[in-house]
Amino acid sequence: MRFLATILLALVAVAPAMAQRSIGNGQVSGSFESTSIGYLDDKKLGAAPEDHFGSNNYLKVDYANGRFSAGLQANAFLPVLQGYDDLADGKKFYLASKYIQWSDKNFEVLVGDIFDQYGNGLIYRSFEDRNLGFNNSVEGVRAAYNFGRFVQLKGMYGRPRLYTEYADSWVRGADLVVSLADICGIQEKVMLSVEGSYVNRFQKLTLGDDRDKLIFEAAGLDKPNLDMYSGRLNFGWNGLSLRGEYVHKGKDLNLDATDGLAKTGSAIYAEAGYSYGGFSVVATYRQLSNMATRASLYDEGVANAINYLPALTRQYTYMLANLNPYQVYAMGEMGGQADVCYSLRSKESRYRYWNFHANFSTFYNSFSKNLMWRDINFDVERQWGKKFKTIFLFSRQEWGKSLGFQDLYGSNIFVGDVTYKFDRKKSLRVELQYLLADRHEGKYDYEGDWVAVLAEFSLAPHWSFFVQDMYNIDKTKTHYYSGGFSYTYSRTRVQLSYGRNRAGYICSGGVCRYSPAYTGVNLVLTSSF
Repeated sequence: MRFLATILLALVAVAPAMAQRSIGNGQVSGSFESTSIGYLDDKKLGAAPEDHFGSNNYLKVDYANGRFSAGLQANAFLPVLQGYDDLADGKKFYLASKYIQWSDKNFEVLVGDIFDQYGNGLIYRSFEDRNLGFNNSVEGVRAAYNFGRFVQLKGMYGRPRLYTEYADSWVRGADLVVSLADICGIQEKVMLSVEGSYVNRFQKLTLGDDRDKLIFEAAGLDKPNLDMYSGRLNFGWNGLSLRGEYVHKGKDLNLDATDGLAKTGSAIYAEAGYSYGGFSVVATYRQLSNMATRASLYDEGVANAINYLPALTRQYTYMLANLNPYQVYAMGEMGGQADVCYSLRSKESRYRYWNFHANFSTFYNSFSKNLMWRDINFDVERQWGKKFKTIFLFSRQEWGKSLGFQDLYGSNIFVGDVTYKFDRKKSLRVELQYLLADRHEGKYDYEGDWVAVLAEFSLAPHWSFFVQDMYNIDKTKTHYYSGGFSYTYSRTRVQLSYGRNRAGYICSGGVCRYSPAYTGVNLVLTSSF
């Protein structure tokens, strides 16, 4: 009954908007997204949550009329999904964001909840990721002004969101971009700019009583203001690109600090890339020291952040390659990645080509110099003709301390991905995966070997069906199976599936949330207008 109620709620919310997209001379657009799970008891995984149901829902509506625009987003957790308990206290419905904006050719002002980023996001980025339950928008005012194409300046002030409420702090910042190429009149040949940012977080050290201030002072934090500065340089010419950023951060408390003392922070980011024809290469280096910046010193959690520290590693979609993703160690890490791609196209047919891709990433602890992560991988994609395509991927991963383990584990992952198109509408894709764990003194690493298989049949443009299974051969001997289908019509997509889900980290760009294991029925609905 609750699943039916969720479907009806989605249709009621979306249908009126689909029927009328214009109001006067303005345009209305929006989206609705709902993820609902009916949890079931499982002898392997244990009992389901007491409520046996969870539903996360997001409705966003925007209106634009000339230079004026406005919008809002409402979230409903009925109740919140398992693993996202910090998003809502029981059943919760609230206004997650709202804004009013005015823009002209060179000037822009926004009042409401701000989503923005300075540079690479090392000192400030506000964004939303619903899969992670992440929303750290800043409620306040933002203004931007462009002096032609030569100088871009923007600034903001407000309080950051912290789950369903707002943090007990204030954030202000400014970002400046100066295009030297435009100033010198060489913008047709060269891209050259210098950039800088400033961000300040203000938070009282005595929210409760004087004991708070004594605790902070004992940790070496005696000022309510945290200042961060960033300087950047960007250069591009004939396929060559160079980017660099340096960040200085004032004294701040980090939850990962073993001594519990406040420390200054810094970050170095450097990137070099080159592309020519079907060849491209990009190398990135980053060094972090005490760069986790909380919106509130009094709270914890995934979304308690005002900056963004992405994982500079390959982001996988294959099940076994993504079992143990790297998690950024903001307290002190150094490393990076190199990515090389080459495409070889047939002159006789556009349906025949080779794509070669290799990637290497590694990160070390800045203090102990111990290895935290290493991934050496490559994949080869071959389009044999109109109907047949194959992909082979290999990944050698070493990980441990970045995920909180004391030992360093290793695994070798093999993936075969085959797609066959029967005609313009029907296609079948099959994945076969194997994870071979390292052995030490006859014992396997961590959970040992895994095997996985996926089959997906598509009937374009509406239907898609899939079944998959992931099985641990050595330790748990548990099947993590699932199957389901999706239906797409116009801008609406519904997916229904049933299966068993392994406990682990859900990561997106280096931000990770732990998800407990469960067995259940999943319903996902997305629609836009």
